[in-house]
Amino acid sequence: MVWLIATFVLIILVAALWLFVSHQWQLKNRAFLMREAVRNEDFMFRLPLKGMFFGERALQEALNDMGNDIGRLSAKQEVESWQKLTRVLTHEIMNATAPITSICQAYLNNPNIKGSAYEEGIRAISDTSRSLTTFVESYRKLTQLQEPQPTPVSLSAFLNSFTPLYPQLRWNIVLPNEKTLNIDEGMFRQILINLTKNAIEAGATFMDIRWKGCLMVSNNGEPIPADVARDIFIPFFTTKPTGSGIGLSLSRQMLVAQGYDLKLATVPIIGCHVTFMLIIS
Repeated sequence: MVWLIATFVLIILVAALWLFVSHQWQLKNRAFLMREAVRNEDFMFRLPLKGMFFGERALQEALNDMGNDIGRLSAKQEVESWQKLTRVLTHEIMNATAPITSICQAYLNNPNIKGSAYEEGIRAISDTSRSLTTFVESYRKLTQLQEPQPTPVSLSAFLNSFTPLYPQLRWNIVLPNEKTLNIDEGMFRQILINLTKNAIEAGATFMDIRWKGCLMVSNNGEPIPADVARDIFIPFFTTKPTGSGIGLSLSRQMLVAQGYDLKLATVPIIGCHVTFMLIIS
């Protein structure tokens, strides 16, 4: 009898020890995953809470939320840095081109220049200067965003009015019932226009919009190469001959201005080549 009790106790102790060691290995793996996520600047990580004690669960929830907060702060600082740089560059370029345009115009108004061999060259300089000024003015929108006016937006109703604008595309919409976003509707519309326009220019014929913890906007256009993906949100960066390089950057700034973010998914959803994630909570 004593032997049976001792054996039973030993089995319980071994099982408890195995559970304890197994649980510690799980915690170690979680720590490794979080460290790798931070190292790779992936602040969207959310590790599951299943199988954790209440204290560990609370700690994991805090770490998950902290990752999201760090991601938002990092995105905000990055956008603000680009805005400051853009503001400085546009200011300096405008200061440089203004006197060139003025001097050229003065020469072109001079009777001694009109009809001379110099007129064509001066006019070319003047036209180039004016074109550069127009070019710079178009980029000032990156630093002059209006203040967002968030309102509750029914996602289904919004998309029902948006998708008919692009009848050349097939749409697949998968959303929770009555999903509502607190967002500036005008900015949200412009963001989706930019994403859709980019998809069409990349040869997309199909768009997929679904909610999986964030709004995922996907298309079956040409995949974005890895060496390009890391730069797509940099202002003025473009791989298109006639591209402006502000669509994605401006879209991200519109979201960041509201405390959200825009990211390119590392792995697109099945059936698509590109997936953008609108981190809206």
